Amino acid sequence: MTGCRVLVVEDETLIAILVEEILAEMGCQIVGPIAKLETALQTARDGGFDIAILDVTIRGGKVYPVAEELIARGVPFILASGYGDWALPPALREKRRLTKPFTPTELEEQVRLLVSEVGRSQAGS
Repeated sequence: MTGCRVLVVEDETLIAILVEEILAEMGCQIVGPIAKLETALQTARDGGFDIAILDVTIRGGKVYPVAEELIARGVPFILASGYGDWALPPALREKRRLTKPFTPTELEEQVRLLVSEVGRSQAGS
């Protein structure tokens, strides 16, 4: 986990702080947190991170364009939301999800799974 760069897109300050603390304890480097859709989309295009945690509803709208950019770039991500699958577009319903409110343990488990995905894809390259 040490050195893994994680893009955090979250517009609720308390949740962003919690996520940052958990990731820092895991040895991750945090990119963000980013609260606005436009900034998140530009950051997704620019890259510089290994995985991402995306709050579904942020300032400026839904995070779906960011998710689409990450899919195109092959970057694993988690969608964080209090809504069920029905609220997601069909193309995102099979992606990893973190249901709000989530526990630190649930976040850690999902991040570890994403990091293992990165490791497998790099081993196959």
